[in-house]
Amino acid sequence: MKQAMLLLASLMLNACYGDETVRAYGAADKVWTLIELRDTKFAATATLTFLEKGRIAGKAPCNSFNASQDAPYPWFNAGPFASTRMACPELAAENAYFEALSEVTLSEVLGDTLILSNDDGVLLTFKSGG
Repeated sequence: MKQAMLLLASLMLNACYGDETVRAYGAADKVWTLIELRDTKFAATATLTFLEKGRIAGKAPCNSFNASQDAPYPWFNAGPFASTRMACPELAAENAYFEALSEVTLSEVLGDTLILSNDDGVLLTFKSGG
């Protein structure tokens, strides 16, 4: 009986510290490349990664960034964003990327596709290499 109670306590403790974010539902350990922003092909290059629990990071067209993201799947809430501050010719595309990313409230992983959306529709569509 004592062993069963210890096992149950251990399982409950692990459940409290488990990852319930999109990372744990297929987004982890992949580099997601943005292919569409607001239903339009994204001509610049931007990436998103979920390398550790509660954090996102990536490369926007000009700057690297990171933020917290600890909403349970399928919800998504990223911020505050921290990024480098380099200027480049694709700064408008970068601003559009950050704006859309900050509006995301839902996430969906479908194999090598990551869709980030809100109540108004799909904001960002990403593909991974596998």
